[in-house]
Amino acid sequence: MNFEAVKSIYLFEMARMKRTLLQSVISPVLSTSLYFIVFGAAIGSRIETVEGIEYGAFIVPGLMMLTLLQNSISNASFGIYFPKFVGTIYEVLSAPISFLEIVLGYVGAAATKSLILGLIILATAHLFVPIEIRHPVWMLFFLVMTAVTFSLFGFIIGIWADNFEKLQLIPLLIITPLVFLGGAFYSIDMLPEFWQKVTLANPVLYLISGFRWSFYETADVSIEISIAMILAFLALCLTIVWWIFKTGYRLKT
Repeated sequence: MNFEAVKSIYLFEMARMKRTLLQSVISPVLSTSLYFIVFGAAIGSRIETVEGIEYGAFIVPGLMMLTLLQNSISNASFGIYFPKFVGTIYEVLSAPISFLEIVLGYVGAAATKSLILGLIILATAHLFVPIEIRHPVWMLFFLVMTAVTFSLFGFIIGIWADNFEKLQLIPLLIITPLVFLGGAFYSIDMLPEFWQKVTLANPVLYLISGFRWSFYETADVSIEISIAMILAFLALCLTIVWWIFKTGYRLKT
């Protein structure tokens, strides 16, 4: 393992966070604060509690997951797409480092930035509502696994994309709606029985449900199923990344 190569890529990508602090940190925090104000105050005044939890506190895991998914994907996708765009990716590919070391550098940096932002969002939420984390170890597990998995997913999107518009296509048109429809702001028990069954086909539901369980011990689906889903998606992303480097898909052309 060439740790110096991994470190170099990792530090280079982390330095970009400092250069774009307004976009990388301040903007997501302000957006999340607005969600708390709109949903917590406006809707929370009409829905006092959900499953015995104050509504403002109930939506915290969903808001954190929304921010985590969006930023994990965008950080990783832009991180690998920009070298493709300017042509410096060939310098990385021709260097004496393996694909594993390349992935560790880019994905590790993207996941780290998302984790930092997630913890900042959690601290921000404390300013609005009282939060209780009953299972902090499991909370960190879901936080880390989600950041790593969706950073890998963003890495795949960055390699697949051939223009800047495609970088935002999946996060905006697929991921964000799935989060909103995956129980981020409500319990699926509040839905009619038919729509409860439809919602179970949404993979993001299992992430939000497991993450919320680590806070309040309440979940829409079994915690075991949530863990199995995140591990399965991680394995799928790893397989796709392995195939990309094995075949050179959109890297050698």
